[in-house]
Amino acid sequence: MTAPLVPLFVKLAGREVVVVGGGAMAALRVRQLAEAGARVKVVAPEIREEVAGLAAELVRRPFRGGDLDGAWLAVAAATPEVNRDVARAAEARRILVNAVDDPEHATAYTAGVIRRGDATVAISTGGRAPALAGLLREALDALLPPEVAGWVDAAEAARPGWKAARVPLAARRGHLLRTLNALHGEPAEAPAPPGLVSLVGAGPGDAGLLTRRGAERLRTADVVLYDALVDPAVLALAPSAHRFHVGKRAGRPSVSQRAIERLLVRAARAGKRVVRLKCGDPFVFGRGGEEALALAAAGVPFEVVPGVSSAVAAPALAGIPVTHRGTSAAFAVVAGHAEASYGPVLDGLAPGTLSLVVLMGVGERAGIAARLRARGWSSDTPAALVLGASGELAHTWRGRLADLACLALPPDRAHLPGTLVIGAVAALSLRSPLSTSQPAARADARPA
Repeated sequence: MTAPLVPLFVKLAGREVVVVGGGAMAALRVRQLAEAGARVKVVAPEIREEVAGLAAELVRRPFRGGDLDGAWLAVAAATPEVNRDVARAAEARRILVNAVDDPEHATAYTAGVIRRGDATVAISTGGRAPALAGLLREALDALLPPEVAGWVDAAEAARPGWKAARVPLAARRGHLLRTLNALHGEPAEAPAPPGLVSLVGAGPGDAGLLTRRGAERLRTADVVLYDALVDPAVLALAPSAHRFHVGKRAGRPSVSQRAIERLLVRAARAGKRVVRLKCGDPFVFGRGGEEALALAAAGVPFEVVPGVSSAVAAPALAGIPVTHRGTSAAFAVVAGHAEASYGPVLDGLAPGTLSLVVLMGVGERAGIAARLRARGWSSDTPAALVLGASGELAHTWRGRLADLACLALPPDRAHLPGTLVIGAVAALSLRSPLSTSQPAARADARPA
C-alpha cells in the first residue's frame, strides 16, 4: 500500500497550467482545465484541433524544462520518456504534476468527479485503478439526489446564524439535518425543552441499537449522567454535554442513588437538558422508577425514553428466542445479583414450564443452578450464558444446567456483562451465517 494521499480541491481559474502532449490523452485534461477557468498552455510537436481550440497558448515543439516556469500545475500526457522529463522539471520547480495513465511520474492525481452545483464528490485510487474509480463514481452518482445543490444553499444560509449564536461545530450537524428535513417537509424530532430530564435506555450496548429519540436527546443534552457499562460510542452521541459517570459496579465505590437523584433535580432546575443514560431499559432493573418518583416529588418534568432490554436483546443476538412456538410460550426475567432477589422467584416456577432469563447473575450462577435443581429442574435442562452480547468480544456458552455451576469464564471476557438463559430455548442457535448483525468475534462454546 502506498502512502495516503491528501485530497485537495484546487482553484485554478486564471492560473497557468502547462499540458505536455497534444493527443487524445491530453484532450480530456485540457477540457477539464478549461472548464475550471485555467489558462492552459499546451506544449507538443503535434496538437489535435480539439486541444488547440481550448488552449490559451500553443507551443508546437518538444517539451523543454523552462516551459514550466510560472506554472501552477503541470500535466504530462505524452510518452513515458517525455512524462519522466516533465516530472523531473516539475520536481525541480516544486510544481505538482499529473501524469495521465502514468502514476509512476505523477505527484498529483485526478479523480472521478460528481458535481451537484457547488457540492463536489471526488473518488481516487491513487492512479492505481482508474476504471474502479469510474465505477465508484457511477455508483455514487446514482445515489446522490439532484437536490444536493440546494442543500449547499440551505447550509450556507444557515451558517451565519449558527456562528452568531456560537453554536459549536460539533452541534451544527443536528441543526443542519433539521434544516434539510424542513426543505422536504419531513418532520424533525422536537428538541427537549430546557429543564427536562430524559430517562434514556441505552440498549444492550451497541450504539446502533439505541432508539432514534434516545440519540436525539443525547445530541441536544447539556448534562449526561451515565451508567458503568454504557458504550463509549453511545456517549460520543452527546458531543456538547457535560458527562458524569454515576454507574454502580458490585464491590466498587459508587455514587449513591440519592446523590444521583439530587444531581438530576439540581441540573434540571438550572435549566439544563438532562439525560440519565441507563443500560438496557430504564425501568428494567435500572432504578428508573425511583428516579421518576424523585423527580415528580421535586416538581421536575421528566420523560422516559425506553431502551431495548438485555433481557431479550442479549439472547436474541446469540440466536436464542426467549419464546418459541412449540418450545416455550412464556419467559420470566429475574435479577440474579443476590439470593434474596432471585430465590423467591425461582421457588415459584414449575420446572421446565418457561424460559428463565437472569440478568446480573453471572457471579451467582452456581447458586442459581443449585436452586433450580433443588426445585426439580432436570440437570440436562439447556442453559446458555451470553457475555457482552452486542460488543466485539461477544461470547456465547451453551450447555446443561448441571454444567453451569462449574462453568469457567474466558479470562479476557470475564469482565463483560452477562445474561443467563435457562430452558429449552437455550439449545437453539437461530443465526444466519451470512448475518451482519452478529459481531464477528462472537464464539459459541460448549463444555468438552
